[in-house]
Amino acid sequence: MKKIRMAIVGATGLVGRTALKVLEEKKLPVDEYVLFASSKSAGKKLKFMGKDYIVQELNELSFDSGFDYAIFSAGGSTSKKYAPIAASKGCIVVDNSSAFRMDDNVPLVVPEVNPEEIIKNHGIIANPNCSTIQAVVALKPLDDKYKIKRIVYSTYQAVSGAGKNGVIDLDNGIKNYLTNKSYDEDSSDSDIPNSQDNSNYDLVKFDHPIFSNCLPHIDVFLDNGYTKEEEKMINETRKILNKPDLKVTATTVRVPVFNSHSESINVEFENDFKLDELINTLKNSPGIILQDDPKRSIYPLAINASGHDEVFVGRIRRDYSVKSGINFWVVADNIRKGAASNAIQIVERLLIH
Repeated sequence: MKKIRMAIVGATGLVGRTALKVLEEKKLPVDEYVLFASSKSAGKKLKFMGKDYIVQELNELSFDSGFDYAIFSAGGSTSKKYAPIAASKGCIVVDNSSAFRMDDNVPLVVPEVNPEEIIKNHGIIANPNCSTIQAVVALKPLDDKYKIKRIVYSTYQAVSGAGKNGVIDLDNGIKNYLTNKSYDEDSSDSDIPNSQDNSNYDLVKFDHPIFSNCLPHIDVFLDNGYTKEEEKMINETRKILNKPDLKVTATTVRVPVFNSHSESINVEFENDFKLDELINTLKNSPGIILQDDPKRSIYPLAINASGHDEVFVGRIRRDYSVKSGINFWVVADNIRKGAASNAIQIVERLLIH
């Protein structure tokens, strides 16, 4: 019987290391793993599946030895260069970057939402943006039942979504604040450190300090005033739900939370709904955990979603400003479900076919 081989590209990064952890948990029927990274990380030793793996340098010949699957988590430029090479050698690539997401010939897949797209691949399958993934898991069953007319996204995204340097910026901000804290409960307002006190450290990722702050700026600004992250959510939602003309708008914000993205989603439907029926639909949909008992302060929290693959949904209520609309709150681990786990779920489906 042929041995199944899988490559993990970007194995030393935040998403790559999480992918290794998820693979250890899932124990897929894969016979051999090979870990790749850039020349800077090549030679590193990673503990995986109970043994030490030496990380190999990725190059044009890396896939000549024959791989069945590869998970890429090394950025868009790496994916653009090496994913087509891997695919040309018969390897199916699941790519975590934005390089191929809007390519008409590349499926953009969330297994709970559009698994039928997986088998339509031509060697490359795109993993959506982390903030899009958790949103569409909740939106798909509602679209099926009530037909979505319009979506308004407001996101509260953790610093881990910006990679290791985003985490460093928040960590440095906290350390700087604690070092310079010079007031107690009896201090006057004038004694409270101002923004200058919180910015005397080198920022390695963000344009402004993220500690004690919210930055309405994720990725670069475009000529239309939106950020690239906001456009990703808009365009990817349309593609995944197969609704190219769907009305969608988004505001994405980076917040001082280490992990797990939170989203306020407002949806207007074509059809009327009964709220209890809608809530029950979400409760019984794949990949969703309902946490919706606000009187007991039960609702999705970033700190509780971390380390999980499910999407947590709560604060479900009518939007009385429109004929048929709701507001709800969606939280998920952006590194697991938003990247590593979603990619591995796609590979799981491929292994079945």
